[in-house]
Amino acid sequence: MAAISITRTDLTAAELRGQAVRSKDSRIARRLLAIALVMDGHSRAAAAEACAMDRQTLCDWVHRYNAIGVPGLADHSHPGPRPMLTAEQEAEVDSWVMQGPDLASDGVVRWRRIDLRNRIEARFGVSFHERSIGKLLRRLNFRRISVRPQHPESDEVEQQAFKKNSPNWSRPSSRSARNSGRSNSGGRTKRASANRVH
Repeated sequence: MAAISITRTDLTAAELRGQAVRSKDSRIARRLLAIALVMDGHSRAAAAEACAMDRQTLCDWVHRYNAIGVPGLADHSHPGPRPMLTAEQEAEVDSWVMQGPDLASDGVVRWRRIDLRNRIEARFGVSFHERSIGKLLRRLNFRRISVRPQHPESDEVEQQAFKKNSPNWSRPSSRSARNSGRSNSGGRTKRASANRVH
């Protein structure tokens, strides 16, 4: 294979070693030392082995050093996958969750991940996996625990009236009645059996 040619001459091998010593990134330091070894006349295989990399990797770093200089020896940042929804669309989903579903149009009284997935697909034409909806909700600072939903047709006044008129409903006993079933030590007592032998 053809020898690696370092065309950049603004730094000497000694200066590259000095930068390697001062570098806080061990990976950049190894790349600087490998290039310095090549500049000193060492073979590609020897320089790569001394700095714990293979020859092709060293060749790639030399090409980047020739093109950009020392900044080219840093790792590229990986931004990650592009969000499936825009910021405006996520804000709209946020408002859906905050307002809750509409029984007439959404057919549910409480959002489930599958319901949100279906509404997102219908509204924005974006298809999510159900697990991804959970990740989206966490990113929007929603948690799984929420208050119990109230049916829109429930009537608190009618519920209280039903409790009062129900034969199974009785008011809590008074404090004196509750205390009469307790012993002096505060524990609840049991009625003694008539057949019990002492």
